[in-house]
Amino acid sequence: MNWEGSEAGWTAWPAPAKLNLFLQITGRRADGYHQLQSVFRLLDWGDTVHLRVRDDARICRHGASVAGLGEADDIVIKAAKLLQSSSKICKGADIRVEKRIPVGGGFGGGSSNAATVLLVLDRLWGLQRGVERLAHLGLQLGADVPVFVRGSSAWAEGVGEVLTPLVLPPAWYVLADPGVHVPTAALFQAPDLTRNAAPAKIADFVSGNVLGNAFEPVLRRREPAVEAVFAALSWIGTPRLTGSGGGCFVEFTDRAFAEAALAELPSGLRAWSAAGVDGSPLHAELAKGSSTLGRRQEA
Repeated sequence: MNWEGSEAGWTAWPAPAKLNLFLQITGRRADGYHQLQSVFRLLDWGDTVHLRVRDDARICRHGASVAGLGEADDIVIKAAKLLQSSSKICKGADIRVEKRIPVGGGFGGGSSNAATVLLVLDRLWGLQRGVERLAHLGLQLGADVPVFVRGSSAWAEGVGEVLTPLVLPPAWYVLADPGVHVPTAALFQAPDLTRNAAPAKIADFVSGNVLGNAFEPVLRRREPAVEAVFAALSWIGTPRLTGSGGGCFVEFTDRAFAEAALAELPSGLRAWSAAGVDGSPLHAELAKGSSTLGRRQEA
C-alpha cells in the first residue's frame, strides 16, 4: 500500500525534539548501565508521525526509512508491536515518519517518534492505558522515550527515566547539526569520558550553574566536524552539546535574538532555530479531544 495513494484515514501528529541542557554521569550501576543526571527541554519543532488504523493486525511502515535500518529494527515499528502485544489487541497500523530531526544528533528523534506512536495508537485503538503505563512500556524501547511520553521538560536521573517535571524560563535556541553520528555505546567506552561527576541537585541547575555535558570534550577531540560547529557557534554565543550525539545549540532569551544570530552563521552550516516549550506539542494535540484526532489527511 502506497502512502501517496488516495485512501483516506491518515492522521498527522507531532513528535517534538529535545535538548539536554546539561548531561553528566555520576556512576555505574551493578547491571552495567550508567547513572545520569540531565535536564530535558522539549522544543516546538520536530518530526511528524502519520498514522492510520488497520483492521488486519499488521504493522506496516511506509515511506523512506532511516538509511540501513530494516523495518523490524525501526523503533516506531517496535513501539507499535510492543503496544499491540502487551494489550493483546488485534488492530494494526500504517506508519509513516516525516523526518526533520537529524538522525543520531542527540535531539531525540527516534525516541520521540516511538513515544508518539505509543500515545496516539493508545488513543486510536481505544486502549486508554494512561501515560504512566505507556511511559513504563516506552522504557523498554529506550531511556529517552519516557520523557516524550510524559510530555514535559524535566530533571532526569537514573538512566534518564526518573523524571521530575520542571517549568523552565522561556528561551529560543539556535541548533546546529555537524552530521556526525557516533554510537552512544562507543562513547560510553571512551577512556577520557568523565563517569564520576559529583551528583548535582535541581537547585544547582535552577540557580544558573551550567553543569556541562560529559560527552562534549570527548566528541570535540574526536570529531573535527563537531569542533568546527563549536567554533562557528562561538561567534554568536556559548555553544553546548545535546545528548550524546553531535548536535549543538546556543540559548537565547527570545526569538528575535535567536533569528538575528542564526543569520550571522556561515551559509554552509546546517542550522535552524526553535523555541523551548514545557508542554509537549503532542500532548496539546491529544488534549483537543478524540473528535479532532490530529490533523486528518483526506484524499
